[in-house]
Amino acid sequence: MTDAFEANIDNTEFTEETEQSEQIINFDQGWFVIQTYSGYENKVKENLLERAQTYNMTDNILRIEIPTETVEKEVNGKRKEVDENLFPGYVLVEMNMTDEAWFVVRNTPNVTGFVGSHGNRSKPTPLFEEEIQEILQGMGAEKVVREINFDIYVGKRVKIIDGAFAGFEGPITEINGDKLKVIVDMFGRETPVELDVQQIDELG
Repeated sequence: MTDAFEANIDNTEFTEETEQSEQIINFDQGWFVIQTYSGYENKVKENLLERAQTYNMTDNILRIEIPTETVEKEVNGKRKEVDENLFPGYVLVEMNMTDEAWFVVRNTPNVTGFVGSHGNRSKPTPLFEEEIQEILQGMGAEKVVREINFDIYVGKRVKIIDGAFAGFEGPITEINGDKLKVIVDMFGRETPVELDVQQIDELG
């Protein structure tokens, strides 16, 4: 199959889907959350940037962010700083929610859907301004080393006091050395987040 033929098929699908979804998705602007296959977040961002250019959507697809946090890990026997995804399987997109922009994002390879959408091409729910600001600002939060003087075990509910998730509460579901996972209510659904023990505290 030639590139020209593939491009023609892609354009045909775009036209048909747009016509079918007309009046279903209302115009809206804000930060939206798209769900991806875990591990494909960077590839989705790359593909989405290319598709925005191809379909002349740069005025509607404004920014794409993969929230990360710099953590210290042991790599090949040496401690080094690495960037880790704060939300594995999720990508944030600032966009104008037109029918065409919705189609371009929704049909990007390795994207499984919009968080906050209720099916039948319904308009997804954007994040509140406070939510997106908390996430983006939390990416640069400094870590504070402190003594942990309380028991940590699977099932215990804790509050998060540092990083992008500061203020959230949830149960511990996994412990691996000084790392653990906590389930929080994020984007309207239960989301597991990986944390350092320094980032949690007991509920008062």
